Amino acid sequence: MQIWQPAYVGVGSNLAEPRQQVERALARLGELPRTRCLLRSRLYGSPPFGGMAQPDYVNAVAGLLTQLSAVQLLEALRALEAAAGRPPERTRWGPRILDLDLLCLGRERHQEPSLMLPHPGIVERNFVLYPLADIAPDLELPGLGRVTELKERVAPTGLIVL
Repeated sequence: MQIWQPAYVGVGSNLAEPRQQVERALARLGELPRTRCLLRSRLYGSPPFGGMAQPDYVNAVAGLLTQLSAVQLLEALRALEAAAGRPPERTRWGPRILDLDLLCLGRERHQEPSLMLPHPGIVERNFVLYPLADIAPDLELPGLGRVTELKERVAPTGLIVL
């Protein structure tokens, strides 16, 4: 019997009605097989990350319970992105119809090019830490620290609650 594990997923969009893209994605996360979406953060507006000229983002984080493995969950997230119209080729820090990032899965740690857990960008991204702190402030991210403490190190510059 497969055990249930907590997982957290970052959700973002800045194209094709981003707020609706994020809302739809949050609803669809709860429809994944052997997965329940139990928590969702508030929606945040944020400027784009990485310096490329593009529209602002809408971001959120979902808290899941899942029986899927990390690889299975990542594949399911990629399928949701594709269903929303995101092309398979990815421009780093470019505009996106939908971006779903697996932030962490239980206490798992992965260091592979296709899957890094916890997600290495969490510690520097206010648009991830602030919504994650909405739903899991005491979460201990393996090798990174507690969400509340990580959030305190990153200013909310540019973030707005929608």
